[in-house]
Amino acid sequence: MNGNACSVRDLQARLAGDRPPLLIDVRRAQALRDAGARIGDAQWLDPALWLDWKDTVDKDRPLLLYCAHGREISQGLTAALRAMGRDARYLEGGYAAWVADRQPVQALAAT
Repeated sequence: MNGNACSVRDLQARLAGDRPPLLIDVRRAQALRDAGARIGDAQWLDPALWLDWKDTVDKDRPLLLYCAHGREISQGLTAALRAMGRDARYLEGGYAAWVADRQPVQALAAT
């Protein structure tokens, strides 16, 4: 695990801490729909439009990004955001690791 990665256990501790990260779900829209749930109160932001939203997320909180498996999408966006000076990390193993560890998820609202 590199310094930009956050394990499921580490994320649990961060969420319970004094300065919890802003959770950003960057799964592709279809993966989000297929899962029908998200981690906590994560905000879904389209990874394809990251240049449009990168400056709109809270600058006073650390960011924790997760995609389906914690690979290209979340790692790439984390690297880009860190290069821009943001305190950003990604969830190692992504949403799949969170679910495999039997952590709670929140169902998406019906549309």
